Amino acid sequence: MRLLFLFTSLFSTIFTAAQPGSWVAQIHRTDGNNIHFTFDWKTEKGAPVWYIKNAGETIRVDNIQQTGDSLIVQMPVFESQFRVSLVNKKISGVWVKRGAEKTQALVFSAAPGNNRFTTKAVAAKNISGRWAVTFGNGENAEASVGEFVQKGSHITGTFLTATGDYRYQEGIVTKDSVLLSGFDGGHAYFFRALIADANTITGGVFYAGGTSQEKWTAVKNNNAKLSTEPAAMFVKPGQEKLNFTFKNLEGQPVSINDDRFKNKVVIIQLMGSWCPNCMDETAFLSDYYNKNKQRGIEIIALAYEYTTNWERSISSLKKFKQRFNVQYTILNTEVTVGDSLHTEKTLPQVTQIKTFPSTIIIDKKGKIRKLDTEFNGPATGAHYTVYKKDFEHTVDELLREN
Repeated sequence: MRLLFLFTSLFSTIFTAAQPGSWVAQIHRTDGNNIHFTFDWKTEKGAPVWYIKNAGETIRVDNIQQTGDSLIVQMPVFESQFRVSLVNKKISGVWVKRGAEKTQALVFSAAPGNNRFTTKAVAAKNISGRWAVTFGNGENAEASVGEFVQKGSHITGTFLTATGDYRYQEGIVTKDSVLLSGFDGGHAYFFRALIADANTITGGVFYAGGTSQEKWTAVKNNNAKLSTEPAAMFVKPGQEKLNFTFKNLEGQPVSINDDRFKNKVVIIQLMGSWCPNCMDETAFLSDYYNKNKQRGIEIIALAYEYTTNWERSISSLKKFKQRFNVQYTILNTEVTVGDSLHTEKTLPQVTQIKTFPSTIIIDKKGKIRKLDTEFNGPATGAHYTVYKKDFEHTVDELLREN
């Protein structure tokens, strides 16, 4: 009993030293371009909880454990955690994220505060609106669309690309510069640039994780559009039906030809537990399925993970399933996302899978009716609303068919 009391007291002391409230966090890059985000530290039912905030998103993190004099803060979706200590009411440690081939560990710190970026300079320009954005240079340049909402110096927004959006970004406009950042456990992003005039953003640099960086520029264009060609997927000539069998999370084989999927509209979700946009699509599909499954709808998620290691993949997928209360079927293809032949090994009836998430919608006769590679997540606002409306319309039309 005394040992338990001492452990409980130490645990309580460590957490109370952290001063519940608002915190400003930094993931430290060696080049000094640190990635900022904010979170609220709360105590709920006697246990610590973090609420990570990015613009309109709040991520609840409640798996926080003590190991010796350190805390392990496990992100709820990805293979991502913070290992930190509390000293003088400040947090220091590392952010650890597992990848396909290696584990990344970056220095992490946090201090009490409310603003991810601070400035005494008043915003000289307002960049609210739609922008045609270019990432990279020359042959490697990628077209994107930036959409921002600025109120005073505070700014939120995102970048849409042919292969997915950059989710929730938040920051400030200070004099003639813009600073935006976002952290969701899977990716850590920081965008900075100069605002040359009301219609031009120049000298931009996009920092991702610990080492990646890329130049970007933008031109104001309310009619900016994206080409769907880079991510497009098609049914191969002479093919009209999928034919696959993979194991579910319990290790049991499940086939698209099983009786439970016959005479139903079936949505095939191509995803991975490592994928932030897949997280957004899964949240939508899980809610949609729970409300509509009785109408003759089934959803099958085909997972392409970082590794062929069954235990690691299943552990990540089960966490993903629990986070979004997924009631539909999730299958582990046991083919990695990095495998150059992942399409041929899993869905040889279609052309190359170029982006995750993607969806394949099958009618009640088992025929492929739509291949959709244009998912726009909730951070894209009106685009997300349009996506959901189009998805629901497609499914409704197929349900009406005999």
